[in-house]
Parts: sequence; structure tokens; C-alpha cells
Amino acid sequence: MPLRLEAPRSLRLDTREVPLELSRHPRARRITLRLNPAGDGVSLVLPRRTPIHEAVAFAERNSGWILKHLEKVPARVPFIDGAVIPLLGADHTISHDSTARCGVTREAGVIRVAGLPEHLPRRVGDFLKREARAEIGNRAREKAARVERRIGRLSLRDTRSRWGSCNSSGDLNFSWRLIMAPESVLDYVVAHEVAHLVHLNHSRPFWKLAGELSLDMARAKAWLARHSAQLWRYG
Repeated sequence: MPLRLEAPRSLRLDTREVPLELSRHPRARRITLRLNPAGDGVSLVLPRRTPIHEAVAFAERNSGWILKHLEKVPARVPFIDGAVIPLLGADHTISHDSTARCGVTREAGVIRVAGLPEHLPRRVGDFLKREARAEIGNRAREKAARVERRIGRLSLRDTRSRWGSCNSSGDLNFSWRLIMAPESVLDYVVAHEVAHLVHLNHSRPFWKLAGELSLDMARAKAWLARHSAQLWRYG
């Protein structure tokens, strides 16, 4: 597994400060450079013995490529009144309603938020996390029952390196941002991690089981490969 390094935290490219994440991988043969999953910074993977300053210099030499690709990243969408965000892939408009009695409600393509306007971003974020916990938890328990396994602890985080994980104790971890992905994508990630309750590897039996548990594994994997960075635009 890659070993994450702590410093430096950013690159100065022209007039722009670009977030930088460094890690080492024991099987790496050369420095590799890519945008991070959120599309707002750079990830560098170093061979075990490569000095950090060489990796930073490599990134600086490729500043043109970095800045060109950062310019293509879609703009951020904050949780504000009138913003449009996806919920299970379907667009919903955030609507602030100071007269409403309930905190956050969802109806016909609208996420209606009560209370003071300064509390709206936090309330929308909390609402999405609750929706994610319910949707993911229900699907995970149903799929685990199908393979006659028990789930340990189920947790949600804002992870950037992976959409889900499963450990040997049966604990499952997911990104709450999956609630904004199409239903088949969320379902596939849940199926993937539940399949790890049976096969803690990526063997042929694992992929066969993951496909059986998923609504549409091939389409979901293709969507993640093309569009997953979009989910970090929001909030």
C-alpha cells in the first residue's frame, strides 16, 4: 500500500497555490503525477528511495500540464439558496425557506431548508449525510444477508482516496458523497464492499460476487472512471 508523506502541503505554480499530496509505493519504479480525486490539487507517488525534493521538482517541471488540467475542472457548487445538486443522480434545487418549521425536507426536486441563512450549508451537508447513511446502510444490510455475512461497524467519511473499504473485522466505510451519485453507482460501491465480507481480495470469485450483488456493475464502474471527480464539486 502507498505510504502517505506529510510535507510539503502545496505547490506554488505561477500565481496559484496548488494542494499537493505525496506518497510512496514500494512497487513504484518512477514518479507518477495526477490530479487528486477532487480535481483541485496534485498527487505524486514516489518510489521508495526517491527524495521528496526530486518529486517536487518533477511537479514544477510539469506545471504547464497541471495548470492546463486544473482549468478544466468544473467550478465548485456551494450549498446555498438556488444551487442545484444531485441526489442519487437526480438534480435537486436548494431552497431556503425561513418560514418552514422542519429543518430540511425533500420534495419533487427541491431540498427545502428552514432556519437562518447562515446555517443553510451545514444543514444541507447534515441532511445529505443522513440520507447517505440510510441509503447505504439499508443496501449493505440487505446484500450482507444475501451472502450470509454480518456487517461490523458502518461509518461514513469524506474520503478522497477511495469510495469504500472493508476490513477483516467486517467494518465497512463509505464516502457520504455517494448519495449524490446515480443509484446504480452507489449500489455498486456497496456491493463491492459487501463482496469483500466473503472475499477480502480482488480475485475472480470476488468480482463474480460483486457483479451478482450490483444493479449494474459495468455501467457504474464506467461512470466512476469518467465522472467521480464531480462529486467533490459540491459543498
